[in-house]
Amino acid sequence: MVLTPEHAPYATHDVTNQPPPLAPYDASEDAALLEGLRREGAGWAEQDIRRLGREAGGVAAQEWSEQANRREPELRTHDRYGHRVDEVEFHPSWHHLMRVAVAEGLAAAPWADERAGAHVARSAGTLVWGHTDAGHGCPTSMTYAAVPALRAQPELAKVYEPLLTSREYDPGLRVPTEKRGLLAGMGMTEKQGGSDVRTNTTTATPTAEPGVYTLRGHKWFTSAPMCDLFLVLAQAPGGLSCFLVPRVLPDGTRNTFRVQRLKEKLGNRSNASCEPEFDGTVAWLVGPEGRGVKTIIEMVNCTRLDCVTMSAALMRKTLVEAGHHARHRSAFGARLLDQPLMRNVLADLALESEAATALTLRLAGAADRAVRGDAGEAAFRRIATAVGKYWVTKRGPAFTAEALECLGGNGYVEDSGMPRHYREAPLLSIWEGSGNVNALDVLRALGREQGAAEALFGELALAQGADARLDAAVIRLKGMLSEASQTGARRLVELMAMALQASLLVRHAPAEVADAFCATRLGGDWGHAFGTLPGSADLDTVLERALPAAH
Repeated sequence: MVLTPEHAPYATHDVTNQPPPLAPYDASEDAALLEGLRREGAGWAEQDIRRLGREAGGVAAQEWSEQANRREPELRTHDRYGHRVDEVEFHPSWHHLMRVAVAEGLAAAPWADERAGAHVARSAGTLVWGHTDAGHGCPTSMTYAAVPALRAQPELAKVYEPLLTSREYDPGLRVPTEKRGLLAGMGMTEKQGGSDVRTNTTTATPTAEPGVYTLRGHKWFTSAPMCDLFLVLAQAPGGLSCFLVPRVLPDGTRNTFRVQRLKEKLGNRSNASCEPEFDGTVAWLVGPEGRGVKTIIEMVNCTRLDCVTMSAALMRKTLVEAGHHARHRSAFGARLLDQPLMRNVLADLALESEAATALTLRLAGAADRAVRGDAGEAAFRRIATAVGKYWVTKRGPAFTAEALECLGGNGYVEDSGMPRHYREAPLLSIWEGSGNVNALDVLRALGREQGAAEALFGELALAQGADARLDAAVIRLKGMLSEASQTGARRLVELMAMALQASLLVRHAPAEVADAFCATRLGGDWGHAFGTLPGSADLDTVLERALPAAH
């Protein structure tokens, strides 16, 4: 049969009622973010944050994120000749993302920046660059967190800190002191104990050279094995201690760091997480023997802040995606964004996102002032970071699922990017201590850390009298402290978190935002799912403030 024009293949229909691509967009177009940046003392960084936000939402950065997750890292244990190399190979997109992150100061650069607000600027940068790929935030976070721990051994800090705080990304395993910039990782957990690191069995044997040990053992979950240095916990003669382990030794030989396998993870696929084995591995003691947890805890506090930050970034990213879809998609005769029930859902998500962003930047401000010697902020940081880590990361999975549902079936397919965000969300609640670990840490801070409770209630007192529901929640919170127990720890920390968020919104957000948050999260005028705001909530004002301009 000869095909005539009327028989030629043709499209069955035109594609209509689908949103255009979101990228390019401006990831920094977020009133809560920019207001918090200025409020916490880093207004000087606003132009850089805006520039980075445009790059984060750009077509290239969004494609890098997709490619880095689709083409996952691959472990190469041996070279072609049979030599053990233990290297992980990444797609070029990973390196593009890392290069920008390090150059923009999202690794350890704030420790070398004397400007007040430097750590806030870094958190704000992470909030906007977090609109790309979450996986590469792991090595940048650990590099940031390694510096204060390493300072427990000043002679090591003198050598490595200038390279850790560098803004140059210099991949590849070489002698650390011969590189332009370094990345640091962390090896704490083992298969028999997990978060209970005091049960670690990795041993550290002193050598004839003072401060130098050899390690033998196996770590269960160590991310970013291509970092240059690792802070590792091991049992020395004097007890659990912290050690610095370089991948390459000063003489250029490879240290023993056998990567047994890469983890097959739910999400965070662009980032390699592994099980390394130490056997005669050379390590340098950091801090005193037997004080390993105390030495490395500052590192944990820093990475916990980043868990909060990345959760808030993920919330914002998925809210922007959901809002963009709703603005361009029509159903039942009207745009989704104009449908009352969808507006309720999006407004509820917007409240959660703003509260998470406000708390993140307040925690970053406390960290910045604490490292500059403010004892009151240090006490607040100690308890509030654990509170924020528990609650904001815990809200992430439910939030992301609801945002995905706004796209319907379109959100359930990989092309949308939403499944990747959904798989990522639970990690941030697990990393650096799951919910129970952080809830117990809050109890520990209340019982052992002088000034922690006073700092928390001092912060809440700044909003006293502004909202009756918040005042009632603070009174209820004080009553709960007298009978605080492990059984009720989650209820206690949950109320602490929502009261802190409410106090920030009451003081700094538009009245309509603060009122809706307090009415629902503290006043009980709320359902059990997002999209159950009361009829009194001003949805228009909340959405106008939260959603970026149409494009």
